[in-house]
Amino acid sequence: MGRDVDDAASVEFHAFFERHHAELARLAHLLTGDADAADDLAADALLALWHRWDRVRTAEHPVAYARGVVANLARTRIRGALRERRRIALFWARAERTEDPDVAGAMDVRAALRRLPFRKRACVVLRHAFDLSEKDTALALGVSVGTVKSQTSKGMAELQRLLGTGEEHRRLHAALARGGEAGGRDR
Repeated sequence: MGRDVDDAASVEFHAFFERHHAELARLAHLLTGDADAADDLAADALLALWHRWDRVRTAEHPVAYARGVVANLARTRIRGALRERRRIALFWARAERTEDPDVAGAMDVRAALRRLPFRKRACVVLRHAFDLSEKDTALALGVSVGTVKSQTSKGMAELQRLLGTGEEHRRLHAALARGGEAGGRDR
């Protein structure tokens, strides 16, 4: 009988994987801005889910849990990259500027997203690119609905400031709905 339960869990997980892998990879891409790392992060998240599948499969919102795992892995990756940059800068004893604070013209939406702090970026991406409700976004990130509202509002205001107004503002909303592709391609 134990084997039947294991087989059922395996089939269930495989179906979950097929339904949500692309979405989780897209979320990872938008959060990190790194297309190459997106599939790895999604795979790592799904591996973590598989190890806890007995608990995840009975959860009220397994997809929200999966998004939270992706968000946490993305945050860890970003923090690791920042630490590595700091170590390299200290090693060479010179500070490197990674971003130009003088924004000229309309920025690519992905570049603008990368400039947002992680929580603001995550809220904006989940609310606008993934069209999640405030409640579902809060579940995915492990924060309150009020935090989601606040961070989304502040993140959108920052993006509008970075991208300008008028036509760029319309492009921002359209690009977020398409997954962050605006202006040119980021490849």
